[in-house]
Amino acid sequence: MLQIQNTLVSLDLIEKYFVCDLDSCLGACCIEGDEGAPLTAEESERIRAALPQAEAFMTPGGLREVRENGVDYFDRDGDRVTALVNGCECAFTCREPGGLCLCALEKARRQGAMAQDVKPISCRLYPVRVKEYDGFTAVNLHKWKICRPAERLGRKLGVRAYEFLKDPLIARFGREWYDELCVTAREWLKHEQEE
Repeated sequence: MLQIQNTLVSLDLIEKYFVCDLDSCLGACCIEGDEGAPLTAEESERIRAALPQAEAFMTPGGLREVRENGVDYFDRDGDRVTALVNGCECAFTCREPGGLCLCALEKARRQGAMAQDVKPISCRLYPVRVKEYDGFTAVNLHKWKICRPAERLGRKLGVRAYEFLKDPLIARFGREWYDELCVTAREWLKHEQEE
């Protein structure tokens, strides 16, 4: 772990290669798993307010779920997460030809149906997972077999996870934090190569 301001950052974020490969994984992170994506109360409220604009992009099952049970729920750890369909698929998943899964919230924004981006930061950061503790924030790289194509593509292109996730990391932690992360990462990788 490396300390960047008030965060502890996993070395995996710096050392591992990663570039999302949607052609290979087809967006499986949106439909596999047993919990929704982490949300803040503010994000939940923004999604709720934007729902009328996103509905046209959602699946019938996702739309039914949020209408009946809301846009979020509290998981077994007591964390607020996005609603799920059948206990695994994010309610905001939309399907494209060829089986590709995308985010209905993001698609609605990109197609001009909504002005602001309401896609949760946890989704934009994935595979980074952020956990708040007393006095610091842990920034870890989640490992999941469905992301192996992203690891291979990242290695092929020479792109590290922290580089690929630049924009969402800046959105979550700020430019100054990200710049410090980059300096620390370069020094760490240089040191590792010298050994």
